[in-house]
Amino acid sequence: MQPVSIVVTELNEAQEIARVVTSLLAQQPAAAEVVIVDGGSTDGTWEWLVEAQAHDPRLVAIRDETCSLKHSAGPVSRGRNVAIAAAKSEFIATADAGCTYTPDWLRNLTAPLAAGAAQYALGGSCLDPGDHSLWDVASAPFFSVKLSPLEPTKSCTARSMAFTKPLWAKIGGFPEDVLVGEDTLFDRSARRETTPAFVNNAKALYHPRNTFRAATHQMARYAVSDGQARVRSGRLVRNATRCLLQIAALVLLRWSVVPFVFVFLLEAWYAYHRDLRALLPFGVQAVGARFIFSVAVPWVVAVNHIKGLFVSKPLTNWQNKSQ
Repeated sequence: MQPVSIVVTELNEAQEIARVVTSLLAQQPAAAEVVIVDGGSTDGTWEWLVEAQAHDPRLVAIRDETCSLKHSAGPVSRGRNVAIAAAKSEFIATADAGCTYTPDWLRNLTAPLAAGAAQYALGGSCLDPGDHSLWDVASAPFFSVKLSPLEPTKSCTARSMAFTKPLWAKIGGFPEDVLVGEDTLFDRSARRETTPAFVNNAKALYHPRNTFRAATHQMARYAVSDGQARVRSGRLVRNATRCLLQIAALVLLRWSVVPFVFVFLLEAWYAYHRDLRALLPFGVQAVGARFIFSVAVPWVVAVNHIKGLFVSKPLTNWQNKSQ
């Protein structure tokens, strides 16, 4: 395998950093280096990285406090760009501090690049089989997260993404003017230059441990970001239409049950058409939670996307609250 640099950006991830670093350093064949940019952690994460770096020279820790909301509207993107600029390899793989990776992840993800078949490869993500909540299962497809490592995916998430360094340079890197959705914007730019390869057996194992409130809050943040960036207008139209149909079905219920049944079946399709076969083994409770979350999605997306069209205040995140 040609040399590959794995890049990660993080801030105040003391609870996650050991798990993700251990899994990245355990790749077979090994990565040339794992470059981690710390945006100025205050919870002990940086100290852990310094100690870990002393024990394994493949770990390259960089502290850059401009990679935080104090100094950048897009600190995650800035951290990735700093890490990629410092990387030694022509092949770059991006990973996320909220995930872990199986030992064959890097080899599988970068195989299309190494074969000369692609400049850009996407692996997607799936729930960690041993570490997930009910609402992780319920919300998974709405965040392009699969329930099984075996499910095919076309997700552009930077939790599992690989590309050549020249491609990154050509498109100007990750956009540093947005906090969330930066991987979607990077993907749009990359696809103008090349066609991505989709790798089914290179998923990040994601473990958000969401509650219903946390999952809807995350979706709201993405929708606000879409509105601010003036992207995915088709998604707004689809979800606003679903909201109107739900209202109409309830209003018309006084005269006929038919519209209600129609909307119920439509919402069931939205809830289950992506992954019903993979969902069923999680049980009746998960099936019910999925329907509840799916019905909430159009309201969360439509309201917050429209909000983003009129609100310019930058988003924040919990990692930066102690800054």
